[in-house]
Amino acid sequence: MHIYDVTIIGGGPAGLAAGIYSSRAALKTLLLEKGMPGGLAASTEFIENYPGFAEGVGGPELMMQMDAQARRFGMEVQSANAETIEAGEDYFTIKTDDGAILTKTIILATGAQPQKLKTPGEEEFHGRGVSYCATCDGAFFRDKEVAVIGGGDSAVEEAIYLTKFASKVHIIHRRGELRATKVLQQRAMDNEKIVMHWHSVVEKISGEATVKEIIIKDVRSGETKPLAVDGIFIYVGTRPVSDLVAGLINLDQRGYIIADENMHTSRPGIFAAGDVRQKILRQVVTAVADGAIAAVSAEKYIEETQKK
Repeated sequence: MHIYDVTIIGGGPAGLAAGIYSSRAALKTLLLEKGMPGGLAASTEFIENYPGFAEGVGGPELMMQMDAQARRFGMEVQSANAETIEAGEDYFTIKTDDGAILTKTIILATGAQPQKLKTPGEEEFHGRGVSYCATCDGAFFRDKEVAVIGGGDSAVEEAIYLTKFASKVHIIHRRGELRATKVLQQRAMDNEKIVMHWHSVVEKISGEATVKEIIIKDVRSGETKPLAVDGIFIYVGTRPVSDLVAGLINLDQRGYIIADENMHTSRPGIFAAGDVRQKILRQVVTAVADGAIAAVSAEKYIEETQKK
C-alpha cells in the first residue's frame, strides 16, 4: 500500500485550497470528501465578499474552479467517509468506508454543520418544509410564505435571497436587533417582502404532509401565537464536524479544533483548516487562507521529520 504525503479530509474551500498548495508543491496528495466538493460554500447561491470578483461570484461556480485547479496540479480525490484515525510511529492510518489509507500528515477540513433548533416538529418535517439551505430549497416556495429563524449574516442573506421566490419572508429573532452586518440589515429593512418578529422563538412546527404552521413565543411576555407558513429555514449557528478526532487532538468546549496560526493541532502531523477550527471569522476567504497555511505547514513537517 502506498503512503500519501498529505491526506485532506473535507472538500470545502479550506480543503481545496490545501489541495492546490500541497499538490503544487509536488506532495502526493489525497482529498477525502463524502459528498460533493465545495462544502457549504457550494450551497451558497452568491458570494459577494470574496476578493477579486467585483460583481460577486456563484458559490458552486467558485468551488468547481477550485476543485478543477487542485486536480490540475495532481491532487487525487476519493469519495469516502473517514471513520477513524490511528497514529503510528511514521504515519497515520485513516480507516474509511472504502478501505484504509496511510498518510504522513492529515489536514482536517471537515467544516461545520447547521445547528438544530431542537423544536418539536423539526426532525419530523425535515425535507418537508424544514430546511437549512435556502439556495437548495428556496425555489420550492414560490409565491408562498416562509419563516427564517436567526439574526446573523447567514439568516439575513438567505431571507433576502428567499424574497426572489416567496410572497413573504418572516424573520424570527430572539433579540430586539439583528447581529448581521449593517449593509445586510439595511437591505432586509428596505425589502417590503420581509417582516420582522423581534424577541421571538419558535415553540413548535406543525403541519400534515408538509409544514403548515409554526407557533412563535414572545420571550418577554411568554405569549404565543400561530403563524401560517409553508417553509421554515433555520440559521441559528453551526456546530463543528470534529467527532472523528475527539480524544485524538485538543478541542474547545464547543468541539472546535484548537490550532495555532500555522494550523498545527495538539498532535504533530495533524493540521486543521477552515470552519472546524476555533477562530473569530468563518468565511470562504479565511478558510482558503487556513488551507494554504496548513499545506505549507504539512510540507515543512514532512521535511523536518524526514531529516531525523
